[in-house]
Amino acid sequence: MIDIAIVGAGTAGMTAAIYARRAGMDVSVFEGNTYGGQIVATPEVENYPGYEKISGFDLADSIFRQASSLDAKFVFDQINKVEKTESGFVLKGDFGDYEARTVIIATGATNRHLGIDKEAELTGRGISYCATCDGAFFKDKVTAVAGGGNTAVEDALYLAGLCSKVYIIHRRDGFRAEETLMAKARETENIEILTPFVTESLEGEGKLSSVVLKNAVDGTTRTLEVDGLFVAIGQVPATKAFEDLVEMEGGYIKAGEDCVTSCPGVFVAGDVRTKHVRQLATAASDGAIAALAAVSCIKMQ
Repeated sequence: MIDIAIVGAGTAGMTAAIYARRAGMDVSVFEGNTYGGQIVATPEVENYPGYEKISGFDLADSIFRQASSLDAKFVFDQINKVEKTESGFVLKGDFGDYEARTVIIATGATNRHLGIDKEAELTGRGISYCATCDGAFFKDKVTAVAGGGNTAVEDALYLAGLCSKVYIIHRRDGFRAEETLMAKARETENIEILTPFVTESLEGEGKLSSVVLKNAVDGTTRTLEVDGLFVAIGQVPATKAFEDLVEMEGGYIKAGEDCVTSCPGVFVAGDVRTKHVRQLATAASDGAIAALAAVSCIKMQ
C-alpha cells in the first residue's frame, strides 16, 4: 500500500514527490513515457526561478535527480484507470495494479498541433506553443499567432509588446475570443488580423522563415515572412483514466488553488487542473500544495 501515488512525472508530479518524501511518506511516481513532461523538448527555459537559462531536458533531469535522491520511486507504467476502494485506491496499469492511500494526478496536457509538415522539425526553432515562455526570444521580430480563442488573442497582445509586428491567423472570420480582447487587438497598431486563413505549410531550413497560408473560402495562397509562429489552437488534457473518479470541467480536473478534487483522497497538480496560468512555476507550486494536502489527508486517517 503506497502512501501517495503520483500519476505523471512532469514538473508538477516530481515536485509533489520531493515534498511528499520530505514529509516522510512512501511515494511512487507513475509515468507511461519518460520523466519531464512537455518541457523536455524545450531547447531553452529562461523563466524558471534560479536559472537564467537552462534547457528543458537539463531542468527536468535536475528535478528528477533531486526526487530520486530522496528515494521517491519511479514506476514506468501507463496508468489507464484509477478506482476508489474501501482502503484507498487501486491504479490499473499496463503491467499491473497498484494500491495507494491517496492519489495525486499530475498527467498534464498536450498542445494541439497544426499537423503539417516540418512542424516537429521547427519546434523550438521558430515554432512555439507558449508565448509567455518564448516571446522574449522574438523581441523586435515579426511573429504570427495561429488560433481564434482567448489564448490566441491574449498571446498576440502579449507579443505585440515585444515584437515589431504580430499577425493573428484564424480559419474563420468570426472569433471565439471575447469581444473585449478582440477590440484591444484591433486597436493595437502592430497587430494585423488575417482571416479566413489556415496555415498550409512551413518554410525554412534549420529555423522558420515563412508560413504559407491558404484562404479557407477561395483556396488562394499567400506567403507570410515571419521569424516565429505561436500555435494557440487549444490543449488536450490527459484525463481519460480519471473520468469516473473526479469531477471535470472542459476536460480538465476541477479543483481550486488548494488542488483538492471532488473525490476525497485525490488531488490534482499542474496543467491538468482547471486554472488560468499554465507555466513551469505554477506546476511546481501545484505539486507542493497537492503533496502537502495529501500528507495532511493521510495524517487525518
